[in-house]
Formats: sequence, C-alpha cells, structure tokens
Amino acid sequence: MAQNEQYVKFINSIFQNLSTALQSIEDMLPKVEDEEFKKELSEEYSNYDLLSRECEMLAKSEGINLKDNTWFEKLKLWGSINIGTMLDKSTRNIAEMFLVGTVMGLIQCLKDLKDYSGVSEDLSDLCSKLNELEEKNYQNLKNFI
Repeated sequence: MAQNEQYVKFINSIFQNLSTALQSIEDMLPKVEDEEFKKELSEEYSNYDLLSRECEMLAKSEGINLKDNTWFEKLKLWGSINIGTMLDKSTRNIAEMFLVGTVMGLIQCLKDLKDYSGVSEDLSDLCSKLNELEEKNYQNLKNFI
C-alpha cells in the first residue's frame, strides 16, 4: 500500500475518533444535571475540538478530504446514548457510558499508533496528543462514578 494511502487512513481514523467524542458530548450534555460534570464534559469538548481543528488543518495542508463517521454510525451512537439514558440519567450512569467510550477511543489510538508507525511524525504526534487527552479524561471521569 502506498505511503499516501496509509496517511489518508491514519488521519481519517484520528478524525473519526475525535468526531465520535465530540458527537457523544454534544448528544449527552443536555441530559447532564450535575454542574461539575457539565463543566468536565465542556472542557473535554473544547480539548477534542482543538485536536479536531488541528487534524482538519493537517488534512487541508495535504489536500485530503476527511471522511466523517457515516450517518449510520452517527445514528447508532445517538440511539445508544438515548437508550442508555432512557431509564437512568444519573451522573454515575452517564460517567460510566463516557468511561466506556473513552476506553474505546484509547484502544483505537493505540492500534493506530502501532498500525501506522512511521507513516507521519505529525500524525503520530496528533494521535499521541489524543491518547494523552483520553488518558486524562479517563482519570477525570472516574471521579463521577
């Protein structure tokens, strides 16, 4: 596979990871009642958004059109959030849902860093930043269980 194809796959994987995190927070934030938890999620959103913009700038500089999650994946996430909070909108339940999502994001980062090792230092750095953010979020979210 050509180096450029690897680059495109790597940057799209990072972007989709970020998009999932952003959508999750957007969909869930209106359901959160705890002000401290809202503050945490808002801060996480800002941090994911900054990385997403950095990802978009890298893609633009390389002439790459990023592929967002499909409408089906977005619908699946939205449905999962709504079903997961239908009977239990407690901070604990929502924090648990975010912890699971954060671990999924961490796993994807680790797989990407291994699968695309040596493809691009810029993308490896961006993915490492995302990995660090996910680790930090994981530690912070545990406080709401």
